[in-house]
Amino acid sequence: MISNFWTGETCEYCGGEIIEKRVTLHRKFKGKYILLENIPAGVCTQCGTRYYTANVLKTIEESVRGRQPAVREVVVPVYAWPG
Repeated sequence: MISNFWTGETCEYCGGEIIEKRVTLHRKFKGKYILLENIPAGVCTQCGTRYYTANVLKTIEESVRGRQPAVREVVVPVYAWPG
């Protein structure tokens, strides 16, 4: 459910309107790549800067530290730049 937390808020960088969206984060943690899907974030409609509430950041931290089980695992192909 999308909240109205970001209503009336503006981006600290460009002054654009912030709206709530669900985003995917790609992170490296302890030498492993992880994906965090469906994360609620305030996103600037002009420059794309993302903002997260404290409770969202706490949940992200609990997830990456293994306190919540992963919902699935995927194999990711790796390509090297030629040269």
